[in-house]
Amino acid sequence: MDFISTHLLTTILFFPVLAALVIFFLPGDQVKTIRWTALLASLIPLGLTIFLWAQFTQTAGGFQFQETYPWYEAIHSSFHVGVDGLSLTMVLLTTLLTPLAILASFSITDRVKAYMMLFLFLETGMLGVFVAMDLLIFFVFWEIGLVPMYFLINQWGSPKGERELWGGMKVSARNYASLKFLIYTMAGSLGLLLAIQMLGVLFQNYDLAYLYQQWNALSPDTVLMGMSAATVKTVAFWAFVIAFAVKVPVWPFHTWLPDAHTEAPTAGSMLLAGVLLKLGAYGFLRLVLPLYPQQSHDYAGWLAFLATMAIVFGAFAAYGQKDFKRLVAYSSINHMGFVLLGIAAAATAIGTQDATIALNGAVMQMFNHGLSAAGMFFLVGVIYERTHTRNLDDFGGLFPLVPIYGGILIFTSMASLGLPGLNGFVSEFLVVRGSLPLLPVFTAISMLGLLFTGAYILKGIRKVLHGPLNEIWAHGEHRLTEINTREIVVMTPLMVLMLFLGIWPMSLLDVINKAMLMLFSH
Repeated sequence: MDFISTHLLTTILFFPVLAALVIFFLPGDQVKTIRWTALLASLIPLGLTIFLWAQFTQTAGGFQFQETYPWYEAIHSSFHVGVDGLSLTMVLLTTLLTPLAILASFSITDRVKAYMMLFLFLETGMLGVFVAMDLLIFFVFWEIGLVPMYFLINQWGSPKGERELWGGMKVSARNYASLKFLIYTMAGSLGLLLAIQMLGVLFQNYDLAYLYQQWNALSPDTVLMGMSAATVKTVAFWAFVIAFAVKVPVWPFHTWLPDAHTEAPTAGSMLLAGVLLKLGAYGFLRLVLPLYPQQSHDYAGWLAFLATMAIVFGAFAAYGQKDFKRLVAYSSINHMGFVLLGIAAAATAIGTQDATIALNGAVMQMFNHGLSAAGMFFLVGVIYERTHTRNLDDFGGLFPLVPIYGGILIFTSMASLGLPGLNGFVSEFLVVRGSLPLLPVFTAISMLGLLFTGAYILKGIRKVLHGPLNEIWAHGEHRLTEINTREIVVMTPLMVLMLFLGIWPMSLLDVINKAMLMLFSH
């Protein structure tokens, strides 16, 4: 127990890998054993994270539970991990959603061993990004997370569907989606890698705490590599921004997301929307704003423009979808746009009260969207498993057939919509409240997207649950069955948190607020 207490973060980080290796040695035909081993193993990091949360000192500033180990001494890079309120919130989200996604995957029967191992590797990749305090380690984990998700989409994605490429060549839709996801993210990350290497060359160090101080202490007129520091910083700023914008994703870098979501297995979509999109927003908060405060201020208008386009176009695109899963996918672009709007607002007036309110709302929106998006994608998967269609026109009037499913869908949809009393309202209200005095025009335009959020959510509910009953689901072999106990167990923690954070948001905001106040005190 003393070892775990001393090495709490590394235990949370690498326990999924250890569990994946245990699963590797289990017989492949022991499907039930593999499933339960993966589920129980994923609950251990969740339990340790809850313990971490209980031990975390909310009133203390800076990073806590730090661990440092030699890693690549030749270039002065060390394995340095730690958490503040921002990291801790995202670690909790990751360790919460992973066991729920694994439980949601109990219906998977194809190559279960490899599937569960990939999920556990994915969890480590995501956690590594959130706890890394060394830029090179951050990048390593940033890239590691791509590989499991690529294979989950490519191998366990939707088996139906083809995409026609230029020249008339046709490929499997899931091959197309997985490769597009990989290429987009890796292309965006190329500039990030070069910028990180440049910082390492300039300062002979990759430690974040050190870089925060040294990078910001440079005079704009200092000559670096034949250019002024201001020019070098601007180039590096955009390299970071593009990498994170692709991951969020922000318009116009978003086109990989609907394809990836549509083809991914249900649990893959839960983690893709619930956690992977948050890596980009986390990058903005952890690296872009603290390392480039001046450039963030200078280009805040551009960030706000991109955020507004994501909010408005994401909502319009979601409203126009007939595929239920694509509707929820475009809603993620809409909701994550509010995160970037809060970040852009904070960049215009770093350190002010309005900026802090906007940042608190942005971080809480990351957590809240993780809950509601994971829930929505799971509920789409529930009905798809029974009907083998996601076309909204094929449903209709299903509420009398599946009242429990219908009630859960409406509850989760209302949280996504931002109904007062549920979690989505609090975070979006904070973002708008903080952004309005700082970016009044962009915030006002974003309200158009907020209006259409209600439109596309209500459209989805109406098409699935209300209207004339499609008789094909009422009788015979296609008769629709109610949501089962395992599926209700997946949704229950999400619904409890949606309600709890809607009623008592300060339970989370107290932790976030201290981190946001400290973020720019370097």
